[in-house]
Amino acid sequence: MTAPEERLLPPVRRPASRRAQAPVVAAVSVGGGVGATARYAASLWWTTPPEGFPWTTLWVNIAGCAVIGVFMVVITETRTVHPLVRPFFGTGVLGGFTTFSTYAVDIRGLVDGGQAGTGLAYLAATPLAALTAVWLAAGTTRRALKGRQP
Repeated sequence: MTAPEERLLPPVRRPASRRAQAPVVAAVSVGGGVGATARYAASLWWTTPPEGFPWTTLWVNIAGCAVIGVFMVVITETRTVHPLVRPFFGTGVLGGFTTFSTYAVDIRGLVDGGQAGTGLAYLAATPLAALTAVWLAAGTTRRALKGRQP
């Protein structure tokens, strides 16, 4: 009789101590505050009437996703950055700037306001436009930086 096959499992990854996580949590928190403040400023600068199409939220999400595309290419493919840059800027600032919650509230407002077709179009257009923005920005950044690499 032979012994059952031994499966090699990946090592168990223990969660980092609270002390080790504190700088990351602080970086995300501060960055999130900066991003949310920038989004709020955009909503004050470019107001949307209650019955109007939520252009501000749409463009904030598209712009934020484009910046995410550029940022991720730069920090993962061309430069070595401090370990807190990604949590601060990527998760914090850009996560606070882009908004899924306002997008969801905007859709509900459109549907509840009798504009179900517009709400459904917005529901589909936002993720499509956001993903397209990431893809185009990342590709453009790669091409732009290709000639600069040694």
